[in-house]
Amino acid sequence: MTDVPLYAQWGFTDSEWGLLVGLPQAVLTAASVATPDSARKTRAESAAGQDKISDARASASPLVLAVATAALAQAGDPELGEEPPVIEPSDPIGYAEDVVNRAAEANALLAAKATEQDAETYKHWLVEITDTVVGAASSGGVLGIGAESVTDDERNFRDRLAKVLAG
Repeated sequence: MTDVPLYAQWGFTDSEWGLLVGLPQAVLTAASVATPDSARKTRAESAAGQDKISDARASASPLVLAVATAALAQAGDPELGEEPPVIEPSDPIGYAEDVVNRAAEANALLAAKATEQDAETYKHWLVEITDTVVGAASSGGVLGIGAESVTDDERNFRDRLAKVLAG
């Protein structure tokens, strides 16, 4: 048995691994705060995103499986009844910009160090997390009438994220 962490065996440094592990939760948060919602809707979005992260532990990609496991160890595992903190950035626009920039860094990192299949699965997973979060609760309207299932701000964040991950 070796004391070398699995991520190091794949060629990632501690900081690179931290980027990959932190990004799913950051994407969840940025997608959730793209449009201000009630506390109930924000919790629903967060729970849906956490479930999507949790589901990745069944991924055929060893990288995504390892990242999901590490991310849930940090943020809380919904299957164990752990509730991650709801993060509310003071500058949601700046936070989303930072997340998109980190996704671009991750994209370059994956291109350099991961298999093509692992890289594509990881990037697709991040977009799926976003889609799950923005679709979890409608925004606006009164008593649900006139509410949008996905707002322009949410769609804009999702599209920007998908674009940098495709580039």
